[in-house]
Amino acid sequence: MTQPLSTFAVDVDTASYSNVRRMLTDGQLPPKGAVRIEELVNYFEYDYPQPSDDHPFSVSTIVAPCPWNQENRLLRIALQGKQIQMDDRPASNLVFLLDVSGSMSVPNKLPLVKSAMKMLVEQLTENDRIAIVVYAGASGRVLNSTSADQKAVIMNALDNLQAGGSTNGGEGIKLAYQIALENFIAGGTNRVILCTDGDFNVGTTNRSELVDLIQEKAQEGTFLSVFGFGTGNLKDSTMEQLADKGNGNYAYIDSKLEARRALVDQLGGTLITIAKDVKIQVDFNPAQVQSYRLIGYENRVMANQDFRDDRKDAGEIGAGHRVTALYELVPVGSEDRTAPNIDSEFVEVTPRDSVDPEKMLVVRLRYKQPAAEKAMEFSTFLTGNLQAQPPMADSDMTFASAVATFGMLLRESEHAGQANWDSVIKLASAGTVEDQGGFRAEFVDLARKAKELSAEKP
Repeated sequence: MTQPLSTFAVDVDTASYSNVRRMLTDGQLPPKGAVRIEELVNYFEYDYPQPSDDHPFSVSTIVAPCPWNQENRLLRIALQGKQIQMDDRPASNLVFLLDVSGSMSVPNKLPLVKSAMKMLVEQLTENDRIAIVVYAGASGRVLNSTSADQKAVIMNALDNLQAGGSTNGGEGIKLAYQIALENFIAGGTNRVILCTDGDFNVGTTNRSELVDLIQEKAQEGTFLSVFGFGTGNLKDSTMEQLADKGNGNYAYIDSKLEARRALVDQLGGTLITIAKDVKIQVDFNPAQVQSYRLIGYENRVMANQDFRDDRKDAGEIGAGHRVTALYELVPVGSEDRTAPNIDSEFVEVTPRDSVDPEKMLVVRLRYKQPAAEKAMEFSTFLTGNLQAQPPMADSDMTFASAVATFGMLLRESEHAGQANWDSVIKLASAGTVEDQGGFRAEFVDLARKAKELSAEKP
């Protein structure tokens, strides 16, 4: 396969990391399909520059040594969404859509949902409105749209929720969108917040119809955020797809600490979309790049011709969100000739004329303002000689590469090269210089746990 261009939609979901953390903590290695490397990498905070121009996010690029294959290079493309002070955010019209089916009765499901939603309510003001819809055997309006300064009323409605019955998520979503439309705030944040274990298994719920509805409502201005809870029947791929089509994000809540992170510390990113349908296209110089491999983003790869097709749905960025994309690059002249083969994730760069020899690659970004249908585009480029030994990575790049390696080992990737669990632990430990909240140190502990479990694997 030869191709000079690589095109994909951004992704700010983080659910895979929380889910993998929960499994490892419970003493089990996650199934390969549950490990989405881009969500592992994007779970963590990095010190990327704030946007300094009219665009809602900045973009920066860097090349560093590839830790698992010294012949190759690691490219990082980093996006940083602009921060919005909570006092400056637009008014919110929120509908909590809460699964109260029988499967939600255990402590890490509905009780944790209640705690999480209470944390969110505490952040809101008289400018915001909240309604609550539940679904189980039948869907119901538990709380009409209520000013968020009526906190006692809202908290009481949450406290009185009980689990029981089967699940028809489709009917609940329709009612939630109806209420959101009834209370629509022009120029504000209009969002349905779905909390579930994802077990949509009763009634006539048709997944494609559900996806079509969510996509239609997103185009009309009501977005969807999805929060997954619990274990066992967690339908992870369904919830990822619903959030994707709903112009929202998908996070997995495994503890009150994670609820606080998603709904308090990162509330701006959860509620406020600053750019939608964000696409990245990387144009590699065939005089420098022999082949490339995008690490993760398997569900986000787009056809190159769709980059400028504004009808094609892509990813959203919330206020303060960061997006990190990593590529493994094989320099021209490398002795690593095994990369571009028929089964490989590597793509060989098509030779062509009229390429600026100074440019290693060009990164193009295309996005829409939240209420716009016409897209904007800008680009940046990286110069230098890919064959030359690049400078050592900074602590953020070092840590991100450790997380990517961790994901490759869990997925048993054929591209993991010389990597092993000890190299992950060493890399990650070197990248814990800036560790607000202790999340990076926690990751090092998880890598040690994964090493132990892998050693026990038959």
